[in-house]
Amino acid sequence: MPRIRGASIEQHHEMVWAGLAEAMRELLLERDYESITMGHIAARAGLARNTLYNYAPDKSALVLALTERAGRPMLAGVTEIARRSAPAADRLRAIVEAVLKASTDQALQPMFRPGAGSLVADVPKGPDNPFNAVVAEVENVVRDGIAGGEFRDAGDVPLTVELLSGAMRAGAERIGRDPASYADTVGAAQEVILAALAPHPGRGVR
Repeated sequence: MPRIRGASIEQHHEMVWAGLAEAMRELLLERDYESITMGHIAARAGLARNTLYNYAPDKSALVLALTERAGRPMLAGVTEIARRSAPAADRLRAIVEAVLKASTDQALQPMFRPGAGSLVADVPKGPDNPFNAVVAEVENVVRDGIAGGEFRDAGDVPLTVELLSGAMRAGAERIGRDPASYADTVGAAQEVILAALAPHPGRGVR
């Protein structure tokens, strides 16, 4: 029977998940995602491979679970920003930076790499999904900006935010390829997103 690492089963599981997250971070710094195997992850986390399969049936499922957990701090940060009593444009600018900062976490890198759409789509839907919850917070900020006259009436707010999220994904992918571009990429993403929501010159806000 495997040795229990914590004082309780629950604590043991939390410690194992933390070890798996750190193992993935280390492995992603050393090799590309596709070359990482369940055997690599188990060995780095100090687990027997059959024990690892108690936590996930394959690498994709494991990465999805780790990503959901790693996304919780990002959601907490975005939620705090979204609910500030500040202009909507300032909040949105801060949210863009918070999300792109989170994308530098190696545990989240698989979700932001090119071609990761299937992984993103496979994260379970619902309020516990940190990515869906971040989108909901951004939609609320955009609605606040429209109501306050800062942003033009975008009409279909969910569609608008979905399109703008493409700019953030592109920024995250750029940062993943070239970490030194972080500051410039954040600035460019903020500019593009806020420009897309700005009132049209001479037309006011509808």
